[in-house]
Amino acid sequence: MIYHGIDIIEIDRIRRAVRRWGERFLRRVYTAGEISDCDALGPAPRYQSLAARWAAKEAVAKALGVGLSGVAAGAATATRPGMNDIEVLRAADGRPSLRLHGPAAAAATALGIAELALSLSHSGGNAVASVVALGNEIQYNTPP
Repeated sequence: MIYHGIDIIEIDRIRRAVRRWGERFLRRVYTAGEISDCDALGPAPRYQSLAARWAAKEAVAKALGVGLSGVAAGAATATRPGMNDIEVLRAADGRPSLRLHGPAAAAATALGIAELALSLSHSGGNAVASVVALGNEIQYNTPP
């Protein structure tokens, strides 16, 4: 099975949230590693990277079938993932990847997801993320 999620967000929306709510917002949405990774980039790229990660989290939520309403900042439960349950990592060569924790990992397992592929981009005032999730088996819809 193949699942897909995509999301786009205005970079300025994340910039305003960080300026308004500061560390409280950052800790509710991003892991410590994500914050550190983005902070190391400098001011302007920091917001682009934070926005791309937000879009990635939403795209993952869509691929898992829960959408943003099921992945609210600080709203993790035993069955619903929180934003921190979806982590964007960056390899030494700059490639992004995903690590799922807790309820997000459980949702992926329940769907039979074996692999997640992530693509991030930003241009102008927007950041976009696309996630393709591959299941253990490809199921074909055949007519009865």
